[in-house]
Amino acid sequence: MSGDPVDALEGICAAVAAGRAGTADREQLLAALSALRLLREEIATWEPALVTAARAAGVSWSALAPALGVASRQAAERRYLRLQPSGTGETTGEGRVQAERDRRAGDRAVAAWARRNSAALRGLAGQVSGLDGLDPVAQETADQIGAALGDDDVTTLLPRLAAARLHLADEHPRLAGQVEALTEQADRLRRDAADRRGRG
Repeated sequence: MSGDPVDALEGICAAVAAGRAGTADREQLLAALSALRLLREEIATWEPALVTAARAAGVSWSALAPALGVASRQAAERRYLRLQPSGTGETTGEGRVQAERDRRAGDRAVAAWARRNSAALRGLAGQVSGLDGLDPVAQETADQIGAALGDDDVTTLLPRLAAARLHLADEHPRLAGQVEALTEQADRLRRDAADRRGRG
């Protein structure tokens, strides 16, 4: 909202007091109602912003629960997700909760599959990172894959390999095909995980 929320609140409080005393005029009441609507919209953005900042500062969901007036860490997280604006098109709070839980289930399924297939993933990543004669952009991607090979978490290779696929298509179609198959497998795992949640 434009203007100072504190000033808006003072104006609203004055209108409420005048309304209760029977001394408010029509313009004052309409202005206060408009200001109240704008203030309500503004305040609605404060809670998720504060929760995001608290989480970034290391506050646990369990510690946030009483501050949010809910009984459990799960309820605190659910409230936060319901208030967050959607980045994926969900129009309701419940839709955002569902989408976030589906995403996490998909991430877990992909991570488990990646750990089971760690040797194959690292082998493919090693081939891509060792390619010669790449253009500068492709070389930067290959270097990122090479750096990720040293990470204990094999899942860090997946987005980097996916990003490399377009750079490989012309000069290294076999490797590009392997990376594409890998990306499709991860997408299937995510969809299957979401489907299982929907049936559960």
